[in-house]
Amino acid sequence: MLAFLQNIGMSELLVILVIALLLFGAGRLPEIARSIGKAIQEFKKGFKEIDEDLKK
Repeated sequence: MLAFLQNIGMSELLVILVIALLLFGAGRLPEIARSIGKAIQEFKKGFKEIDEDLKK
């Protein structure tokens, strides 16, 4: 799914984090991370439901 993330090293992650910090600010980053986590959780839940329906 996220195969492009396999090639990202620690220095690239730090650069992305610094850019996100500059764009959104320190107060908003936890809120954004929480919403991304919920979205991923809902996506996985929906995918699992579809998979279970196909197996029936």
